[in-house]
Amino acid sequence: MIKKDVTITNNIGLHARPATFFIQKANSFRSSIWIEKEDRKVNAKSLLGVLSLGIAKGMTVTLIADGQDENEAIDGLIELVQTGFAE
Repeated sequence: MIKKDVTITNNIGLHARPATFFIQKANSFRSSIWIEKEDRKVNAKSLLGVLSLGIAKGMTVTLIADGQDENEAIDGLIELVQTGFAE
């Protein structure tokens, strides 16, 4: 299991369209993936779960992955976030 922090940099945070891109990317990996904000942890492959965190621009979240492709999963999701979800 690995954990890495990432700061959301796109203008609207992890809502609607960016959240959909995030979940699609998370679902492309076999590992179990979670996103954690403060004291809440949700399945990163669940749209409702991710949206329920209310992640806005400038917030730092922790990505957690556990499984055979955990390193690729974390690196891929961090890259997606850092590119601003291609917005």
